[in-house]
This record gives sequence, C-alpha cells and structure tokens, in this order.
Amino acid sequence: MATAYHHLSDYDINSVPSAEGMRFGIVVADWNDRFTYSMAEAAIDTLLRHGAHTEDILVKHVPGSFELVYGAAWMVENTAFDAVIALGCVIRGDTPHFDYICQGTTQGLAELNLRCKIPVIYGLLTCNNNEQAEARTGGVLGNKGTECAVTAIKMVAYGKGKTENHQHQESQGGV
Repeated sequence: MATAYHHLSDYDINSVPSAEGMRFGIVVADWNDRFTYSMAEAAIDTLLRHGAHTEDILVKHVPGSFELVYGAAWMVENTAFDAVIALGCVIRGDTPHFDYICQGTTQGLAELNLRCKIPVIYGLLTCNNNEQAEARTGGVLGNKGTECAVTAIKMVAYGKGKTENHQHQESQGGV
C-alpha cells in the first residue's frame, strides 16, 4: 500500500528470491487502461528483472476490474502458473457503482486465494481521482505493478518453502 512513508516501487532487491523457473499469469482490466497498462508493464519488467523468462509470463485482458475475478479464476483453472496477478483500477464517480465494483472484486479475489492452490495477487487500485491513480502507476508513489510482481515472486517462493524465515526456522528445529 502506498503511503507517505512507503513507495510502491521501493524494495530491498536482495529480499526477493529468483523468479527463474516460475510461471506467472497477469490479468489486466482494459477499463482505465492508461493506468492498468502501466501497472502491467511494471509487473512484467519486475518479473524479468528477477529472472523470469518472457515465455513464462502470459498477459490476458478483461473488460473491467469486476471481470478480474473470472479472468484470474480462468488462469488458475486452465493454465500451469505458479501465481496470477490481477491488475485493475477503479476511480470513484458520482454513483455507488465504485463501491460495488471495489467490494465485489476484492471479495472475489480474496475467495480465489482461499480456494486455489496458487496465490492470486491483489492489484486493484481504488482511487478517488485520476491524480491518485497517476501517483500509483509510475508517479510520485511508484507503481503498484512493481509491488504486485514482487509479492507474486515472494508468495511463489513461500509456497515452495523457499523463504528466509522458513529456512531459518528449519535450521533452528522449528516448522
């Protein structure tokens, strides 16, 4: 989450495991594509920077953020990915539509994480205006796509038991 104290694209590169051999699906909402495509590009760049190969990354598009849930579920059920990254952007308008889309998408992606055997990464921006979206898609607060890619790599490693904390606990006799 971007705050005045945390830049979305700032992270300790040494804390991220290698993504070599990992396969990633990225589902991108076409609505607000000015923002979502920037997040997708940042996610791909980050995955590649950490050792993923181009042929191990598949990007599919859905019409809007609400459809991210179906797109992510389809990727989980019909492909052999290690993680799926869902990227969307909803900007508040004059009606409650914003609330329904944000709540439904968030709930759907959370449910996928509970029932799926691979991580589904939440990359939904919920902004009050275009300026907030710009700040989080390559602006002053970094790029949410970078943060989501790092999260995906770390969660795949976590699922494979390749995290520093897990290795440390094993060496100490813990679980």
